[in-house]
Amino acid sequence: MRITVVDLFEKKKEKRKITMLTAYDYPFASLVEEAGLDMILVGDSLSMVVQGNETTLPVTMEEMIYHTKIVVKATKRVMVVADMPFMSYQVSVEEAIRNAGRLVKEGGAQAVKLEGGREIINHVKGITEAEIPVIGHLGLTPQAVLRMGGYKLQGKVPEQAKRIKEDALRLQDAGAVAIVLEVIPAELAKEITENLEIPTIGIGAGPHCDGQVLVIHDLLGLFERFTPKFVKKYTNLREEALLAIRKYKEEVESGKFPDETHSF
Repeated sequence: MRITVVDLFEKKKEKRKITMLTAYDYPFASLVEEAGLDMILVGDSLSMVVQGNETTLPVTMEEMIYHTKIVVKATKRVMVVADMPFMSYQVSVEEAIRNAGRLVKEGGAQAVKLEGGREIINHVKGITEAEIPVIGHLGLTPQAVLRMGGYKLQGKVPEQAKRIKEDALRLQDAGAVAIVLEVIPAELAKEITENLEIPTIGIGAGPHCDGQVLVIHDLLGLFERFTPKFVKKYTNLREEALLAIRKYKEEVESGKFPDETHSF
């Protein structure tokens, strides 16, 4: 049986941490499932780590549906959450509901994630009323990178912190089932987590959130362009893969591969 929203609430109540990673394809989704994590986020971060774009903005609804479908196919137990890409929900409540519905109906997602606070409250309400679980996203919201002027710490000044705290409560009241807190001070994340009945999932928001999420390519050392401060690299698969590929090239060029073992 898949993990559900009820399981997430239980974990918060029992003070058991929620574990979440991104995945965008069958092999990595299978690994996350086998490792026993609670949630997979099919993140619009695929725009950067899979497609090679500079921001998350170019990824489309069709691409998000495609990747979500693959991840769902690879999993049976883990809860799959799909990001709503830039401009798939901002235009109108109706369009937000329609696109959230597509991620569930065509992609097979069990929840959708939207970035923003008070400006998308009606969208969150509408999607929730359509019986689709919504996860909010506050703090550093990558889809707002042009307005924010880069990927910077949010909530450091009192006005910003106050707005994020208010928005977290508004999202909860609108029906959100959890909130991702990204790149905000640890103490602010702690305060928000303690004030909410729904779980918080941190990424660069310190240790006090109800759960944590990372981009799997960062965790595995596969994304070399930059490493945010909040990322812990648990291994360096890029170096290992590069060594293996170079060895293959060497053996083909020297005639060492294929040998009798690999021939019919």
